[in-house]
Amino acid sequence: MDATLGLPVLVILIAVALLFDFLNGLHDAANSIATIVSTRVLRPQYAVFWAAFFNFVAFMVFGLHVANTIGTGIIDPSVVDATVIFAALVGAIVWNLITWGLGIPSSSSHALIGGLVGAGMAKAGISAAVWSGLSKTLLAIVLSPLVGFVLALVLVAIVSWLSVRSTPFAVDRAFRVLQFASASLYSLGHGGNDAQKTMGIIAVLLYSQGHTGETFHIPFWVVLACQSAMALGTLMGGWRIVRTMGLRITKLTPMQGFCAETGGAATLFMATFLGVPVSTTHTITGAIVGVGAARRMSAVRWSVASSIVYAWVITIPASAAVAALSYWAVQILK
Repeated sequence: MDATLGLPVLVILIAVALLFDFLNGLHDAANSIATIVSTRVLRPQYAVFWAAFFNFVAFMVFGLHVANTIGTGIIDPSVVDATVIFAALVGAIVWNLITWGLGIPSSSSHALIGGLVGAGMAKAGISAAVWSGLSKTLLAIVLSPLVGFVLALVLVAIVSWLSVRSTPFAVDRAFRVLQFASASLYSLGHGGNDAQKTMGIIAVLLYSQGHTGETFHIPFWVVLACQSAMALGTLMGGWRIVRTMGLRITKLTPMQGFCAETGGAATLFMATFLGVPVSTTHTITGAIVGVGAARRMSAVRWSVASSIVYAWVITIPASAAVAALSYWAVQILK
C-alpha cells in the first residue's frame, strides 16, 4: 500500500472501516437492548429496531469530540497511512469476531484503540502514541464501569425510597413504561460515542491522503455513513451477548433495568461531551452489576462478571498484537 492511494484502495479501506462499524453495532447491540429484553418489556426483534433508530439519530445530539480524539489523540496523525489503518481495523475486527463467537461482551471501542496503538507502534515505535489522549482513554477503562456501577446503585436507592408506599404491581407497571425512555437514552449515548470512533478512523485516513485539506475535520458524509452502519449492525442484533448481559450477570426487574440504563446513559453522555472514547460495554455491565449489588451482593453472578473483566483486560493487548502482526505481514508482502 503506497503513501498515496488510488481511489479503489481508498474505497476498500473505507468499506473495511464501515464493516467494523457494522460489527460494532452487531456486537454492542446487546448493550442497548439487554436490559429492556431481559425484563421482558420488549421482545428482542422490536428492541433492536428501537435501539437502531436512536443509534442513528445520535449525531444530531452530540458534537464530534470523540471522533476528533480517535483521529488525532491516540496515535500521531503523521504516522497514519493506509497500512496502519488497515492493520488497526484487522486487529479490531478479528478480536470482535472472536469475542462475539464466544458470547463474551468485550469492548469494540478498546479493540479499535488497541488496533490503532498496535499498528502505529509497529510502524514507528513507542513514539507513535499520543500519551495525553491515550492515558485519558486508558483511565476511562477503569472509570466508566465504576461510574456506571455507582450511578445505578444510587438510582436504585433513590427509586426504592420514592416507591416504598407503592404496590409492587404499580411499581412494575410504571417502570415498564419508563424503561422505554431509559433504553432510548442509552441507545442515544451508544450511537453518539461508538459510531464516532469509526468516523475518526475514516477521517484520519482521508486526512493522511490529503482529501480533507490542510486541517483535520470529519466530512458530513462520513458522519452519515458511520451512523447508518452502526444502526444496521444493531438491527442484526447479537443475541448471544444479550443473554450474558441481561440474564446471566443478574436477574433484572423493570425498575432495576431502568436504573441500569439511566446510570449507563448518564455516564455515556458525560464521556461523549468530554470527547472521551469510553466502552459502552464496560459502562452498561458496571451499571447492571450495580443494580444487582444494590439488592444483595449474592444477586450478582460474580463468576460471569469476573470472566467479562478478564476479557476486558486482554482486549487492548490482544487487538494490538493482531494489528501489529497484520502491519508486518503487509510490509513483508509489499
